[in-house]
Amino acid sequence: MKKLISLLAVSIFYTSSLSAQEPFDKKLVLKQMMLANDYFMQKWPDTGKTIITNKERPSNIWTRGVYYEGLMALHEILPKEAYYDYAYAWAEFHKWGFNGGNVTRNADNYCAAQTYIDLYNLEPDAKKLKNTKANINMLLNTPQLNDWSWIDAIQMGMPVFAKMGVLEKNNRYFEKMYDMYMFSRNKHGDNGLYNPKEGLWWRDADFDPPYKEPNGKNCYWSRGNGWVIAALAKVLTIIPENAPHREQYVKDLKAMAGALVSIQRVDGFWNVSLHDPSNFGEKETSGTALFIYGMAYGINSGILKKETYLPVIQKAWNAITTESLHTNGFLGYLQSTGKEPKDGQPLSYDKIPDFEDYGLGCFLLAGSEIYKLK
Repeated sequence: MKKLISLLAVSIFYTSSLSAQEPFDKKLVLKQMMLANDYFMQKWPDTGKTIITNKERPSNIWTRGVYYEGLMALHEILPKEAYYDYAYAWAEFHKWGFNGGNVTRNADNYCAAQTYIDLYNLEPDAKKLKNTKANINMLLNTPQLNDWSWIDAIQMGMPVFAKMGVLEKNNRYFEKMYDMYMFSRNKHGDNGLYNPKEGLWWRDADFDPPYKEPNGKNCYWSRGNGWVIAALAKVLTIIPENAPHREQYVKDLKAMAGALVSIQRVDGFWNVSLHDPSNFGEKETSGTALFIYGMAYGINSGILKKETYLPVIQKAWNAITTESLHTNGFLGYLQSTGKEPKDGQPLSYDKIPDFEDYGLGCFLLAGSEIYKLK
């Protein structure tokens, strides 16, 4: 009953926003973002508390790093001291460092640097970037290009290089970022993890051909592709207009967006398995939110045509906020961590995933970009 009332209320708000000839009711979007974020901050008041699922993990792992990306995006449009303090306390607890230390090559570990750099830019202090510089400069000055062997890593790591390139005014970071991205795109697996014929990505080498879904089509995991389009959008917001290789990222974002339009579900979500609705093809929140973020950025930047993509993201945001978002801020239909459609199944409105943080981060990224729409 509560869900029905919630859906009805949000639907009325959504309808009234459309009747006002505006793409979105921005006050409502902000309210929805705050609701979801407040739920999480109240549930996790101690930013340094370890995360316990099947084992105990520190709170600066990638799932929490993605949440703080979203929080900083919310802070950008609604700069509340409570948001800054929450992010700062987290960074301070971890001494602005990484799971795995300063020699880690795992992008999941140095994902946290995205928020460290954002906090530094708000209030510069050398201690904030000591570990980030040590880690990323190690990556910059060693020859390996094959670190991002799973597409999630593109989103975890790529924006860090982009931010460092801007901060240091040094194109070497942009070049290394490009070389690592293109290695994942064209060389991991048999012929790269990107399929230019279909505009989508295999999650890692385990899923490129001859691997097929039960219906005989390629296996494209929703959230995995969401990570890539989000990475492209985020990098394009960071790097200068004249940065090297910008056109490659624009080209790939446009191709991915085009591929996603035709496979959006009638209800506005995207399937967990993008090309096989019979194989765990249910609605899913995190992938859908990341697609919204990438497409909304595309509209805001002029890369994507508003008349084509605005109805797509309107439908998707309405789906998440009416079908996933609870009245207390909890997000349902969120797939747990994993690497393919079958992981963390089945999904439902009430099911709690193994980690709630990264899905919220995706939701906040999507909402923040929607809020910027004109």
